[in-house]
Amino acid sequence: MGIGEAEKPATGAAAPVDAATALPEAMTGRASPAKAAVGDKPVFAYIASLPQPQRGIAETIDALAAKTLPDLRRSVKWGMSYYGVGDGWCFSCGGFAGHVKLMFINGAALEPVPPVTPVGMGKSTRGVELESLDDIDERQIAAWMKQVASVPGVGGKRR
Repeated sequence: MGIGEAEKPATGAAAPVDAATALPEAMTGRASPAKAAVGDKPVFAYIASLPQPQRGIAETIDALAAKTLPDLRRSVKWGMSYYGVGDGWCFSCGGFAGHVKLMFINGAALEPVPPVTPVGMGKSTRGVELESLDDIDERQIAAWMKQVASVPGVGGKRR
């Protein structure tokens, strides 16, 4: 199903060896050293570089985003995968030691407001920390994805 969709493209895109080797150290509280790049392939390579269970969680979130947002755009920024629609970025997903952070830009305006307020990601960013596949509430996360995609994201044109 959705997991295979993210895995299949990643098999053709080789993850940089240095990023995969350095990842466990990077996962101690900072994002990975993955290089910034726009497009599906860099995101699939970033996800493939994550250890389990973070990889499985990130694959599931990526597949849910693709299913939920038809005009989805992907990018690697600041060592995490970023997702957007239109010309702005709406949310990010990154692997850390023991969990995956799924953070919604402008998340303070979502209903219900996601429970985690991250440090250093902006005053209105909110999200969830996912430790296992069982922590993923697909219905709630899809609702947040739809809500956050309906407003201009970061980097989008101001009206």
